Amino acid sequence: MWWAMSLLSSSPLLHIPSSTPPPTSRGSFPPPPRPTISYPPPSSSSSPERRRFISKVKPLHSLTFPTHPIRCCSTSSMSSQASPSTSQVQDCLLYSRAYWVTESVIAWNVDVLGNGSCYLFASKGAALSFSDDGIQGQDVKIKLEEDNYGLPAKVIEKFPHIRDYRAFRLRPSLDVKPLLKCQLAVATFNSDGNCSDATGLQLPGVLDELFSYSGPLGALYSNEAVSLFLWAPTAQEVQVCIYRDGSADNPQEIIRLEEYNGVWSTKGPKGWEGCYYVYEVSVYHPSTQKIEKCYANDPYARGLSSDAQRTLFVNLGSDTLKPEGWDKLAHQKPDVLSFSDISIYELHIRDFSASDHTVEPKSRGGYLAFTLQDSAGVHHLKKLSNAGISHIHLLPTFQFAGVDDKKENWNCVDGETLKKFPPDSAQQQALITAVQNDDGYNWGYNPVLWGVPKGSYASNPNGSCRIIEFRKMVQALNHIGLRVVLDVVYNHLHGSGPFDENSVLDKIVPGYYLRRNTDGFIENSTCVNNTASEHFMVERLIIDDLLHWTVDYKSYDFFVQVDGFRFDLMGHLMKRTMMRTKDVLSSLTTEQDGVDGSSVYLYGEGWDFGEVAKNGRGVNASQFNLPGTGIGSFNDRIRDAILGGSPFGHPLQQGFVNGLFLQPNGHNQDTATERLMLAVSKDHIQVGMAANLRDFVLTDCEGKEVKGSEVLTHDGVPVAYASCPTETVNYVSAHDNETLFDIVSLKTPIGISVDERCRINHLATSIIALSQGIPFFHSGDEMLRSKSLDRDSYNSGDWFNRLDLTFSSNNWGVGLPPEEKNGKNWPL
Repeated sequence: MWWAMSLLSSSPLLHIPSSTPPPTSRGSFPPPPRPTISYPPPSSSSSPERRRFISKVKPLHSLTFPTHPIRCCSTSSMSSQASPSTSQVQDCLLYSRAYWVTESVIAWNVDVLGNGSCYLFASKGAALSFSDDGIQGQDVKIKLEEDNYGLPAKVIEKFPHIRDYRAFRLRPSLDVKPLLKCQLAVATFNSDGNCSDATGLQLPGVLDELFSYSGPLGALYSNEAVSLFLWAPTAQEVQVCIYRDGSADNPQEIIRLEEYNGVWSTKGPKGWEGCYYVYEVSVYHPSTQKIEKCYANDPYARGLSSDAQRTLFVNLGSDTLKPEGWDKLAHQKPDVLSFSDISIYELHIRDFSASDHTVEPKSRGGYLAFTLQDSAGVHHLKKLSNAGISHIHLLPTFQFAGVDDKKENWNCVDGETLKKFPPDSAQQQALITAVQNDDGYNWGYNPVLWGVPKGSYASNPNGSCRIIEFRKMVQALNHIGLRVVLDVVYNHLHGSGPFDENSVLDKIVPGYYLRRNTDGFIENSTCVNNTASEHFMVERLIIDDLLHWTVDYKSYDFFVQVDGFRFDLMGHLMKRTMMRTKDVLSSLTTEQDGVDGSSVYLYGEGWDFGEVAKNGRGVNASQFNLPGTGIGSFNDRIRDAILGGSPFGHPLQQGFVNGLFLQPNGHNQDTATERLMLAVSKDHIQVGMAANLRDFVLTDCEGKEVKGSEVLTHDGVPVAYASCPTETVNYVSAHDNETLFDIVSLKTPIGISVDERCRINHLATSIIALSQGIPFFHSGDEMLRSKSLDRDSYNSGDWFNRLDLTFSSNNWGVGLPPEEKNGKNWPL
């Protein structure tokens, strides 16, 4: 058979001892029974047996490796005219252009010329290199055979962006699991034996097939012990360092974990509760091409020390973590009979109280401000609730980078100093931007760990304080009559690589959690470090995290009992991930789980761009892929028609409410064009007010009877995409871009009175409030909130983001907004 040629020498390639039972020490297995969520198998997996927590991975030391070097001179198919230099071929290992997609198939977009050949190389010490003598440092060399039938259909479905790659097969009897812990490369050779091309490999496909896992992960607590479980199939060794407190210099003990089929585990004493831990993972990292010793938090962390230096052993089911009446909260939530009754108010935790002097100083800007019943902010929320707002959407509340958890480390600007400068001065923004990375402000869209509340919003970032205060906040909002939506950011992570202090997942299974391009480098279309929900264990982590925030299913004790999730850049997640999330949450019942999962509303940004556009990485959760799912997406069509242009267009482009054609501001002198734009805007608004329903029938500006899906945007895209009203979230403003009042002030003619600007502001919000679908309001829209024209205030401090719920100021004219994002508009 062809695979008989895969051995470099006559010595055996693999010598695998029979599997033996694990030692019965701290890691006694199997683990105790516990409730788990069943996950459907990934589309590229083979038999379900591969996902069971049973067989032990063969250790690296059981391999018998050939010792003599492979001789290979460098010529290339990279150029038909000349051979590359040794350094050019060596540089190929900086890339990972081949994909190990199943146990027996490697995909690579490469030509094998004539009688050439292709080999897989592995080095357990990451010693692969190229020289004039050939390829050096390999422990294993395996010949691959091209499959002329191409890639299997299941591979193309999972990885559509490599559908045209060549398929190379390994022999079926080969045990590949030990090889996945090595540095890997594939190389082609011409008929003369000269190396013509080489590259590293991307492993998510084969990891999903061999190591997809639905058993316990994170820390589990029983009456007698604490158990740890970490999914790290490419790691060569994992240890856990236990610390008595969050700041101790040296661990009190270091324990080596045992591995079973990619999952590393150990069992410790009950006394671990209240201590901290960090994983030490020895693993090949493609970014450095070395075996690295990485120190990382638990991806399933539920508590942290300040600034996420260490993971806290914390049992969320402990009575000491429950506010009074916590167990009864599920039965005291305000009623929402239908998703159609939802109305959403978007709020940043720090904005809510940082400037509220009716809140005691130690609680300003944090969780506890929501629990003070007599503050100006809480009184305002009560009015909103009485007026019909049903849900408070909180901007990111998980552990994010950009704000030190320790308030004593913050560097802030004195507000009294800033008040002295003129309203059009550049001094305010200069002082703010000088400290913007050292103050207490950031929106929070730079995730570090998804499953832990942010420490800077707590009165004490260490221990369990942040958990208790977070629960008190949710409880207080529910008592006001408001349900809680959390802003979740699963589309990217702030850190990557083996050394970044904010990197977690990329230290534990390098190259798996973060989506990579065809060269093997991390995709950054979402700003930084895109995640890959098309990979099974990434999707599982997302669903597990959402369950954690809804109900702590490990112990059947509530964590925060939230009522909805807003997904940042939802279009960068797969539709399958969103549907599985919806199905799992909907299966929760009050009787069995203490939570009515069918009342949890899901919505997000369904933008379609970057590497996922047009289903480039699989069917994604974009606007046009979501009809029929019941999942909501933001309707940018009604926003742009009401206000004019888009957030990326000219700032003076007018819309329906702020003077288009009828009260021109001088930006566009073509009245015929503006008349047509106004007529088209009216069509878009009509469709939006009918919840963007595809089948809604209207008479358009040309007098024709058309469906909503037949009304088109300027670039020919249908305006309507929803199949039911709750799939549309209508809005005119959000935390992104200028506030509604600022946009109105920018786009209306200079001579318009303040009274008229106020009426325009309320006309815009009234269209949203009275439309079918889910109305969404940015905090302060109802009180003419201004950010002094700042179009991106994510890091602009309390000064530009001030939300004054005492109504003494709307924050207009507090200085020219920060130059980085607004400088080009300063003259305007």
